[in-house]
Amino acid sequence: MLKNNYVIALVALSVSFILGSCSSIYMPNVPATPMFRHQGEGYLSGHINLKGNASGTVAVSLTDHFALLANASTVNHGRESNTHFRQWLAEGAVGYFTEIGKSKRQVLEIYGGYGLGNSRELDQRASIRDYEVVGSRKMDFDKIFLQVNYSSTTKGRLNLFGGKRVLNYGTAIRVSRVAMTDFWLDDVQADKEENLFIEPVFFTRMELLKGLQLQYTTGFNIGVVNNSYLKAGNSIFTLGVAYNFGKATGKKKK
Repeated sequence: MLKNNYVIALVALSVSFILGSCSSIYMPNVPATPMFRHQGEGYLSGHINLKGNASGTVAVSLTDHFALLANASTVNHGRESNTHFRQWLAEGAVGYFTEIGKSKRQVLEIYGGYGLGNSRELDQRASIRDYEVVGSRKMDFDKIFLQVNYSSTTKGRLNLFGGKRVLNYGTAIRVSRVAMTDFWLDDVQADKEENLFIEPVFFTRMELLKGLQLQYTTGFNIGVVNNSYLKAGNSIFTLGVAYNFGKATGKKKK
């Protein structure tokens, strides 16, 4: 059963990091958490946060222990404000998964992957016709990451919203090396930066229909290097849906 202190921790993290976030030219995407159990499973998910950062994932389990996934995200926030931020990011990964525990209700996944993206942050001021740019920071970047996922399924179904629902809850810890491949300040090429981000993330899923789940994700990122532009500052707080299909949603292996 999902413990009350776990829920309280999630809410506290969400509030504190939303209110306390500072400006950064990098916005992390939602870590992919397929939580596979057997060969032949598929996974689709979509998530969005308050800044309009939309993330999507597609994944498939190739064997009883190995999987491939692709993840992409995009954001275009503050077009008509003093700060206009845009970013896209695409990444792929290969991973290992296994069921653990006597009851096999827990799943452990380990993924390693690579990604590419770019970010644009524009300082703007209102003019008679439209907003005009008065400053800009632009970067192209690549990313290498290692991620560990853990989840557990409740023993029974809980009575929620007029029906009995299955709850899953878990943690993802992602370590990412993000490095600028190009960087411009006010359209002038500048010194490039890189950083190592540590991203603890917590998620809870509630079953809506067979295989279809509502997912709440919250977390934060820590930058190891004290940079001026490529730094921590954007938390992870999203709502989304996840759909697992294949053998795990059907009959279990004997």
